[in-house]
Amino acid sequence: MYLVVATLMGCGPSLGAQQLLDRVAARVNGFAITLSDVTAAVALGLVEVPEGAAEQTAVERLVDRQLVLAEVARFAPPEPSPAAVAREVAAISERTGGRLAAVMESTGLDDARLREMARDNLRIAAYLDQRFGSAVQLAEEEVLQYYRMHPEEFTRGGRLMPFVDADDLARERAGAERRAATIAQWMRDLRGRADIVIPRTPPPGAPRAY
Repeated sequence: MYLVVATLMGCGPSLGAQQLLDRVAARVNGFAITLSDVTAAVALGLVEVPEGAAEQTAVERLVDRQLVLAEVARFAPPEPSPAAVAREVAAISERTGGRLAAVMESTGLDDARLREMARDNLRIAAYLDQRFGSAVQLAEEEVLQYYRMHPEEFTRGGRLMPFVDADDLARERAGAERRAATIAQWMRDLRGRADIVIPRTPPPGAPRAY
């Protein structure tokens, strides 16, 4: 799922001494992603990480986000309105389950950077819609194939819905699957062209290089 001039998640010079205790988790085309960036991204729901996944998974997701943000900066989708940014800030806050203040304090984020991250979320979504479309056109056979391959999604009360009743839902789900696959291939292409360095995580208790 950010930007190219401050640190990715907003941990800039204002962190003072805290910045000295951080470590670089990855570099993307020379851009440093720190461990506090990773912590903030997961806590604020900016990257999707399965519950219980290793730190490395979150780092990889944040690498992807940075690659997308670099593309966003190159092609500049429409700027979100202040009202849209405010709504996105509220959505981020809600995802923390009341822990927003604690997350901001522990990672060094301020209100300005939180708004910037909300803006980044909206710009990424707008860019992906602009590049890949918000709806995918599918042939009837593709929709039927999805329906046949995912019967559990169309079973209600132990009975499989007739295709005529499931058509709209099957079309929506099949389109989302196709779009996700297209974006995933695009991400692989971006990664293939990028200079990505992810330092090996030191074992527990080992001294860290800063």
